[in-house]
Amino acid sequence: MAMPEVSSNDQPQTLDIDPGMLVERLDTWLDGAIRLLPNVVVAVIVFLLFMVLASVARRLVVRQGVRRSRENLGEVLGGFLKWTTLVIGFMLSATIVMPTLHPGDLIAGLGVSSIAIGFAFKDILQNWLAGLLILLRQPFNINDQIEINGYEGTVERIETRATIIRTYDGQNVVMPNSDIYTNAVLVKTAHAKRRSQYDIGIGYGDDMDKACELIREALAGVDEIQAEPAPEAFTWDLAASWVTIRARWWTDSRRADVVRVRAQAVRAIKQALDAAHIDMPYETRVALWHDQTEAGEGDRSAQREGWPVDPERPTEPRWKAQARTHADRDRARQPRADD
Repeated sequence: MAMPEVSSNDQPQTLDIDPGMLVERLDTWLDGAIRLLPNVVVAVIVFLLFMVLASVARRLVVRQGVRRSRENLGEVLGGFLKWTTLVIGFMLSATIVMPTLHPGDLIAGLGVSSIAIGFAFKDILQNWLAGLLILLRQPFNINDQIEINGYEGTVERIETRATIIRTYDGQNVVMPNSDIYTNAVLVKTAHAKRRSQYDIGIGYGDDMDKACELIREALAGVDEIQAEPAPEAFTWDLAASWVTIRARWWTDSRRADVVRVRAQAVRAIKQALDAAHIDMPYETRVALWHDQTEAGEGDRSAQREGWPVDPERPTEPRWKAQARTHADRDRARQPRADD
C-alpha cells in the first residue's frame, strides 16, 4: 500500500495554520451567501405576504363569528387558520431559500415528529379539540347557567383549553374542555321556564284537600310564579308524624329568579296555613329505655320498656334471679338423707 506523501514543510507533532485556506473557505461561504441572497429576499417577501394573508383570514373568520353571535368559535377557528397559513408560508419560504429541499420532505419530517409532539402535548390537544367540538355543537352558550362535577354557575367564556364558569358566590372555575365534553352537564337555563318544588307537612287530623287548595291559591298569588303551567299541590306521603303535601310551581329559569320566588312561595304557604289553623307538626319520637338490670330483659312477654313498675307484676333484679337459680341447682345436686 502506497503511503501518503509528506510535504517537506509539514513538521510532525505541530499545528499547521494556513491563512490562505481560511480565506478561501470564507470566500466560498460569502459567494454562496451572495448567490442565495435573491432567494432569501424572495423568501422573506413571500413569508411577509403569508403573514398578511393569515392576519386577514383571521379577521374575516372572527368577523363572521361576531356577525352570527358566536364570538368564541370565531376566535378559535380564526387562530387555527392563522397558524396553519403561517406554517404553509414558512414551508414555502424554506423551499425558496433551499431549492433542493422539497415540501414532501418537510411534510414527512413533520409527520414523524408529530408523534412525539402528540404525546408531549396530549392534554393540550385533547382540550383544544374538545373546546372546538363544544363550540361547534353548542350544548350550552355563553351566559348559560350549568352544573358539572359539583360546580354550578354562569358560563363566562369558552377558550381553547378550558371553559370559565363564574359561580354564584363570585368565584371562577376553570374547567378543562375535555372534562366537560366527556361528563354529563346539567344546563339549567336551556329552557325559558324551570319547575321548583317544596314539601309541606300537615297534621293527620287536618283536611288534606283543603290544605292542597289553600297551597295552590297561595302560590297563584305570588306574582312571579307562572300562571301556565298552573301551580300544583298533591298529597305525597304519609310520614311518621305528618301528611306530606308537595307543592310545585314554574318560574323563569335563571337562578336569581328561582331563589327569590322560592322564598316568596314558602312565606305565602306558611301564612295561608296559619290563617286556616292547619297544624304543621314537629317530628315526634318515642324513646323506650329497657332496664337491663332486670331478670326479664330480653323476654318480650315480661320485659318492661321504660314504664313504671306494675304492682301486680313486681320485677326482680337479674343478680338475685341468677343467685336463686344457682342455689336451687346446688340443692338439687346434694344427696338426700334417705339415700
